[in-house]
Amino acid sequence: MESYLLDWANLLLRWVHVITAIAWVGSSFYFVFLDSSLTPPVDEDLKKQGVSGELWAVHGGGFYHPVKFAVKPPQLPAHLHWFYWESYSTWLSGFALFTVSYLWHAGTYLVDKSLMNWSPGAAAGVALSFFVVFWMLYDGICQLFGKGKNGDAIVGALVAVLVCIASWLACHWFAGRAAFLLVGAMMATAMSANVFFWIIPGQRKVVAAIKAGEPVDPVHGQRGKQRSVHNTYFTLPVLFAMLSNHYSFTWSHPQNWLVLILMMLAGAAIRQFFVLRHGYKLGRNRHPVAYALAGVAVIIGVVVWMKPAPTAVATPAAISSSAGYDKVQTILAQRCYQCHGEQVQMKNVRLDSPAAVKLHATQVYQQAVVTRLMPMNNATGITEAERQLIKQWFDAGANTQ
Repeated sequence: MESYLLDWANLLLRWVHVITAIAWVGSSFYFVFLDSSLTPPVDEDLKKQGVSGELWAVHGGGFYHPVKFAVKPPQLPAHLHWFYWESYSTWLSGFALFTVSYLWHAGTYLVDKSLMNWSPGAAAGVALSFFVVFWMLYDGICQLFGKGKNGDAIVGALVAVLVCIASWLACHWFAGRAAFLLVGAMMATAMSANVFFWIIPGQRKVVAAIKAGEPVDPVHGQRGKQRSVHNTYFTLPVLFAMLSNHYSFTWSHPQNWLVLILMMLAGAAIRQFFVLRHGYKLGRNRHPVAYALAGVAVIIGVVVWMKPAPTAVATPAAISSSAGYDKVQTILAQRCYQCHGEQVQMKNVRLDSPAAVKLHATQVYQQAVVTRLMPMNNATGITEAERQLIKQWFDAGANTQ
């Protein structure tokens, strides 16, 4: 019953998390586009009001005319929309999903004993510390080095080094699948913390100053913009880290930490292209296609580098003689019965009888050979030769006689 309820919790939390993440990423992308596409106002009345930029757009059968006040509007409207629940809901649902999927059974999903043989409690504690320590170091870098002419470049370089170090540590301390997700969740936590600790409090101070008739300190807008820009560059790397959970060839690679770093670098470069392209159309900078090409080149390089070595194709006669059910049953007994046998039936799957194996043959092939998710973190030590034998048995018809 516990496994059944956890599956439902996982499904519903994942559903909520994806919905809220779409809303957050969508609003973030829109406002980055908006800032990059604003042009100086033409109307004299807008200039007198203090409008610094405007945009005309058409969507859904109507015309829109958003304008931006760089410091403050002449007066506050009766209804002011705040963009923060998209961020908070995404983090809360994501952390709940991380708890259900990884922390609840940390010994199974976080621990890879070939890397670090620590207790489930220790693994969970260290995983949670990634969120806190990364945020503290990242925030300290922004506050110490984020000012001055070259502040943004210095912060960008130092944060990139910090992410690389965290990726290396995670992939050497935790099971690969968990490590990738942990790095993505770590960066997403910093994104939401930017909203919670800097962007929204700064905006509240601006609103309070306007209501009190006091001068508005422009530093709040500058800090908010800085952290918003950081968030937009984190977005594609975070999305890759999350999606990679479904593609074991990424996190199961011997140099999985390098795969993660390179793919996040490619995502950041591609995001840079989209950030700058709107400004290029307005003649503000050179064409940013070099960033897109660099990102694509990195991805192609990773694809070529990770290409699996060719394997010999066995003849039908060889398959039938080497991949009989008796040999597959021996593998299942050694590698799978611990979780799918008489005593325990994880996910309601039992593999200790010919009829049961026949029923779940496709699942066995997909989980052990295609996605390589099972055994979880290879806790029972299945070998490549054994995975290949299961493949041959399945290709030959998955006979259990």
